[in-house]
Amino acid sequence: MVEKVILTLRGVDADDAWCARLRAHVAADLLDIGLPGLAINVRDAEVRDSLMTLTTMDPPVVAFVNVWVQQSYGTQLQAATALLAKECEEVAAYLVTESVPLRPPPTVSGQRTAGLANMALLRRPADLDEATWLSRWHVDHTPVAIETQSTFGYTQNAVVRALTAGAPAISAIVEELFPAEAISDLHAFFGAADDDDLRDRMERMLASTAAFGANENVDTVPTSRYVYRSPFNEGKQKVSR
Repeated sequence: MVEKVILTLRGVDADDAWCARLRAHVAADLLDIGLPGLAINVRDAEVRDSLMTLTTMDPPVVAFVNVWVQQSYGTQLQAATALLAKECEEVAAYLVTESVPLRPPPTVSGQRTAGLANMALLRRPADLDEATWLSRWHVDHTPVAIETQSTFGYTQNAVVRALTAGAPAISAIVEELFPAEAISDLHAFFGAADDDDLRDRMERMLASTAAFGANENVDTVPTSRYVYRSPFNEGKQKVSR
């Protein structure tokens, strides 16, 4: 059994050189730690100008490193956190539980997943207890999100607790995969046939997100997604430095 931890990286100019280093050299160093699973999402040139960008954090999140470890309190995560701390000013780690309503298609290790990986940082409103919030998000909202958007992959990560001191308060980290056209076209993002269909889909989506507070105090970060090692595969994958 393994645990999933998501680390957010902030406080760095995520230019093309930095993104390339994270995808290659840093990914290889992380794999050398022996992590059972590794995926990296980075806000690179491919997606940087996405229309669906919302930021409340200063500085904003520019990358997510998804790791699977034997223990969230063990030496593997300590080593990974220390390594990533050298690449930016602020690293925050979150233990999460992963739900996958729409499984992403398989990818080749280290290669970019097609399209846009839109990452959303959700915060539970103070007037909603956790059970109600989770029910409205998982049970009520999930089918609406799939029906009203052009997603081909959907992963929900509910935050159990922060693992690093001073980590910003986050209740969930969501990853939704969209076709490349969604980067610059709202019709493509929502899978809408025309303006009326777009309006209907957006209204349904807004009403659904408002029910659990995901219509405000949210960060959405457009990223490119790279999967290096799956915790569910026995094989060991290598990344060229």
